[in-house]
Amino acid sequence: MTTYAPTLRWTAAALIALSLTGLTAEASSSSRTPDLGAAPAVIATDIQMPWGMAFLPGGDALITERQTSRVLRIGPGREPELVRTIPDVYLPGGDGGLLGLDLSPRFAWDKRVYVYYTAVGGESRIARFTLGTDEPLEVVLAFTRGENHSGGRLKFGPDGMLYATVGDGRNPGNAQDLTNLNGKILRVTPDGRPAPGNPFPHSPIWSYGHRNPEGLAWDARGRMYSSEFGEDAVDEINLIRPGRNYGWPMVEGMGDTDNGRLTNPLITFPTAEAGPSGIAISGNTLYMACLTGQRLYTMPLVKGRIGEPKAYFPGVHGRLRTVEIAPDGALWLTTSNHPRQPREGDDHILRFPHADKIPGDLS
Repeated sequence: MTTYAPTLRWTAAALIALSLTGLTAEASSSSRTPDLGAAPAVIATDIQMPWGMAFLPGGDALITERQTSRVLRIGPGREPELVRTIPDVYLPGGDGGLLGLDLSPRFAWDKRVYVYYTAVGGESRIARFTLGTDEPLEVVLAFTRGENHSGGRLKFGPDGMLYATVGDGRNPGNAQDLTNLNGKILRVTPDGRPAPGNPFPHSPIWSYGHRNPEGLAWDARGRMYSSEFGEDAVDEINLIRPGRNYGWPMVEGMGDTDNGRLTNPLITFPTAEAGPSGIAISGNTLYMACLTGQRLYTMPLVKGRIGEPKAYFPGVHGRLRTVEIAPDGALWLTTSNHPRQPREGDDHILRFPHADKIPGDLS
């Protein structure tokens, strides 16, 4: 039986059993197609390295600022509004800080917002707070972190469970160690417990063998995809299945699967042309925001496979961190140029409108 690392812990709230009957979350897909040929609207400027994003009812969004520990509310025609400052955030020399964010599947009733961050004391934490209140932050899961390769994407899946991408902490051996949560994709209940149906007994681990995954998205059929930073040669997009080993550190990119014990990626990219972070899916298209490559890729999805990528905006907006599809079908995109090479007004939140017609609409 898999055992936990000694530093893994749950809070008291996370030890309470949760009934999940009827709990669902909307898949990250839309019937409308974003118009990437249109001039984008600038939703916000002077944001300090935006990382996580989730849409509120009504069309505004919450975002995290990696370096300031702030959660902001943004929207068309409004000034960014401070919602909450997350305490005890630790910003190492690598890629930690305040990272992923998502809303509870029951947000209409509980108003809960979830965040992922690297914390003082050598931990990574998943915590939640109630929007519009001064109630203290509640940590639901905490585990040992490294100084780099933090992962950080946080998403509720179509099954109502909470998924988190966790990098290997810059210790490649962590990725193959099932007693350590680094180098994994995790699946937990909203209270932080290992989710029912996970592949390893009493464990939050959903998949392993990851180096530094930063993107998560689901297609309309419920298939889960993740983007992942490689080391020297190639970056990846993987089709994530429970219990699978994605090969790091034995394999980077495509390689020997050891008679099926390891899982190859769907597609790879030269590291200079990608540096993948957030991904999103609209209809049958996957979108990937790239840091090193400073571009947005689109890729057709066909029955869990990926077609020929197409690059948009190479170098135009600089480093791109997060892409999300809004409830109205528009595509929101964040730059990540601060503090390395900020341009005027960086960082920006851009919105590309959806096309006027819905695919298949003959009207």
